[in-house]
Amino acid sequence: MPFTRINGKMVEAAVFPGQQLFSQRGAMIAYTGDVTFKPNLMGGQGGVMSMIGRRVANEDTPLMTVEGRGSVLFGHGGHHVHLIDLAGDTLYVEADRLLAFEGSLQQSTMFMGAQGGVMGIVRGQVTGQGLFTTKLTGHGSVAVMAHGGVIELPIAQGQPVHVDPQAYVAHRGDVRNKLSTALGWRDMIGRGSGEAFQLELSGQGTVYVQASEEKL
Repeated sequence: MPFTRINGKMVEAAVFPGQQLFSQRGAMIAYTGDVTFKPNLMGGQGGVMSMIGRRVANEDTPLMTVEGRGSVLFGHGGHHVHLIDLAGDTLYVEADRLLAFEGSLQQSTMFMGAQGGVMGIVRGQVTGQGLFTTKLTGHGSVAVMAHGGVIELPIAQGQPVHVDPQAYVAHRGDVRNKLSTALGWRDMIGRGSGEAFQLELSGQGTVYVQASEEKL
């Protein structure tokens, strides 16, 4: 695992020749050694669609590619940082909550409407969350950001978990997501989270939830 927790809001990453890290723009706090940072115009390993996904999610600059030999301190905006290890499985991360990840992971972009139908689109339009979620698959580590820390909620068969869309950070496992509303269309005007919208996650896996609804 290349990431070492320094404190709740900062991690250190070891950088080795022949290996890459990808980080969000502005995530580098400090570094030692011979390390380079370059904008990745192809949006990491996800190709053009990944870049488009991140732009639609209001990220104007693509990921940074980190290479060389040394160590880097990552953090962003004073947000809490949570580390997730992948061992051949898949993690879905809200695009604006992704801080850094190993280049050994395969990256692509999932349109949230693919599982949530029309309501997946409503999620992005009304709640202010991105329409696209970053998909990371393989063996490696991921650092994600959140307000107020992260809790991990288990998702079991027949026991779906309902999450405020603005509190959602990421999920992993054999999980389906569906956005529902507890209010009528007239009542939803001006409301973007809480009782108005609920993100239902069902199946088998884990959902990562931030302790605050504040947007990043």
